[in-house]
Amino acid sequence: MKDAIYLSQALKEKQFSQQEFLEETAKKAKKLNPELNAFVTFATTDLPQKKTDSLLAGVPFPLKMLGQEKKGWLATSSSVLFQDHHASMNSNYVRQIESLGLLPFGQTNSPEFGFKNITDPVLYGPARNPWNVAHSPGGSSGGAAAAVAAGIVPMAGASDGGGSVRIPASFCGLIGLKPSRGTMPVGPYAWRGWQGAAIDFGLTISMRDTEALFYGLRGTASGAPYQASPAEWQTHPEKKTLRVAVCSASPIGSTISEEAKQAIKHAVDFLVEQGHDVVEVTYPLDGRHLINSYYQMNAAETAAMITSIEGSLKRSVRQEELEPISWTLLEYGKKIAAATYIESLHVWDRAAVTMEELFQEYDLFLSPTTAFSAPEIAKDLQSDLIREKMSQVSELSEKQAFDVVTEMFEESLQITPYTQLANLTGQPGISLPTHLTAEGLPLGIQFMAARGREDLLFTIGKLFEENQKFYLPKNVQ
Repeated sequence: MKDAIYLSQALKEKQFSQQEFLEETAKKAKKLNPELNAFVTFATTDLPQKKTDSLLAGVPFPLKMLGQEKKGWLATSSSVLFQDHHASMNSNYVRQIESLGLLPFGQTNSPEFGFKNITDPVLYGPARNPWNVAHSPGGSSGGAAAAVAAGIVPMAGASDGGGSVRIPASFCGLIGLKPSRGTMPVGPYAWRGWQGAAIDFGLTISMRDTEALFYGLRGTASGAPYQASPAEWQTHPEKKTLRVAVCSASPIGSTISEEAKQAIKHAVDFLVEQGHDVVEVTYPLDGRHLINSYYQMNAAETAAMITSIEGSLKRSVRQEELEPISWTLLEYGKKIAAATYIESLHVWDRAAVTMEELFQEYDLFLSPTTAFSAPEIAKDLQSDLIREKMSQVSELSEKQAFDVVTEMFEESLQITPYTQLANLTGQPGISLPTHLTAEGLPLGIQFMAARGREDLLFTIGKLFEENQKFYLPKNVQ
């Protein structure tokens, strides 16, 4: 599989027809999907009616079955509650995708409402990692990552509310950018995705594809509640020497794998070798305090979402209609005081100021993307005791319910403690595929930059890519 820009150019040069391209993609998808479960539908779009000079025109582009809605296509959010629901209009993200000449092609697997860092919804079953099908491709953009890593498509729609682009990128050996808050299309029905923490983008296999997709999607709607930093619209002088802060320690004080430490060591050695100034720092924030605020927001937003759904259904949602994590967040969210919710957002704002102060001294902040490589699908990330507490969460106090939420996510969090920061502060982060474990599984490194400084992430990504430091899937050239 060549990257999207190569394939788009080959299409323009008539090396193959648009119909042949789509048919070949569909053939690969249907051949590999029984094993991977990356796609949950094979819906296809009409051939493009207008020509575009986009670098990505004509490339099949899977949509994530969560928020990336196309009129008439299923829109289930991977929930049994919506298993027969269809979208009534295109999301603005999909409209912009189509304006670039990308062709919506099928819909990819994700966990219910995107609440997990693995992909195993009850409605569709688990997605599998092309590197080793006994392992998860991650979540919540797990199906998208599996489709790209298998070489079915060169890029796919993804979204990131706590690491859901970068985690699958780390687990599947892909490039995963989480753009700055306010840069990507939102609406027309949902404008505040988790109060700006969640953002749509994609998973890719080359830095030039990543950059082309970013600048093709970037924009701002006058009514959007979050607007891109002015820095995003400026041209910045290229710096020969970057100052990089690095920290491999877990922000929540948990254990990280020796492989993650090795990934950072190799990256640091390379950066120093290239003449960059790398400084080891302590983690700049209290990760536990941050993740607590994230849980509070998530639960409150879930309660608001389900309340809206109940209004449409004209009845209450029953416990058996939601997966246990969704039900637990709903019930905890009902108990959260307004003051608690508002304070959780203040925690984010204070963290954003701390990070912007860090970026006044450093150009980039380097950490592992994930503390471990992809977990096995068979790994149980919750105990029977926790599940019992989750089933009874309705009867608990707010504090007790919060403790249950913390417990139910703890094992998952220890695998992926690094990614949530960029979502809460609004800063961009990128996972680069620079490490393979002794088991032969990918494990990414993450760079963050100040808001609006995606250009620095593109610069550092190209540096690793051009020096053959990427470990891409074997199906990708």
